[in-house]
Amino acid sequence: MTDASPPQTFQMDGHDVAFTPGQSILTAALAAGRYIPHLCFHPEFTAHGSCKVCTVKVNGQPHASCTTPARSGDVVESDTDELTQLRLNLVQFLFAEGNHFCPSCEKSGACTLQGVAYELGMTTEHYSPLFPDRPVDASHPDVLLDFNRCILCELCIRASAIHDQKHVFALSGRGITKHLIVNAESGRLADTALALSDKAMTVCPVGVILRKRQGFAVPIGERRYDHQPISAVAVGHRPKEDGHE
Repeated sequence: MTDASPPQTFQMDGHDVAFTPGQSILTAALAAGRYIPHLCFHPEFTAHGSCKVCTVKVNGQPHASCTTPARSGDVVESDTDELTQLRLNLVQFLFAEGNHFCPSCEKSGACTLQGVAYELGMTTEHYSPLFPDRPVDASHPDVLLDFNRCILCELCIRASAIHDQKHVFALSGRGITKHLIVNAESGRLADTALALSDKAMTVCPVGVILRKRQGFAVPIGERRYDHQPISAVAVGHRPKEDGHE
């Protein structure tokens, strides 16, 4: 009887990380209990690397860890001053480009952007806010859309199109003008088939898609990232080995 083959591993920050074929660097790291900051990644959807917050260096070259396959023998750097500063700058840009007023936000304490900012040591906005003119859509009887907080992760778009088969959301514009829109001729959420049971209702990492009449039902201090930092929560809720759309 022959011995089982040893697991495949790559090295991350001086530690061996085991992986199975098909895992990305990010999912393998999380499964091994090692946190890489990230925003747009969701374990139920194929990663697309839009936010770049999960950037690592693989054999000296920068890569988005959510889309880069784990490979045996690779040397990965994640926990370095250079990469922490890069991630911090990206998150600071997101705060500057939107209207994020955490103390008055219904998602405070359960917001991924806020949690990552704390994890990276962000204490000020650093960059001058642009204060974009973004509307609030309260036309739907059960759902409020606050476009001020959108970080263009596209998760609601993908969930609505792929899981819900409704195509409620889309992006419009390019560059700094890119923004989330409602995919209806009127542009109003009330004129779509969005329902409270839709997957799109649960995937937003910030406070864009909110249920009406449930504001602050969970008190500040008792929310997801109030009990533990986002790194501990992410490791505790380890993703599936393969994302599925």
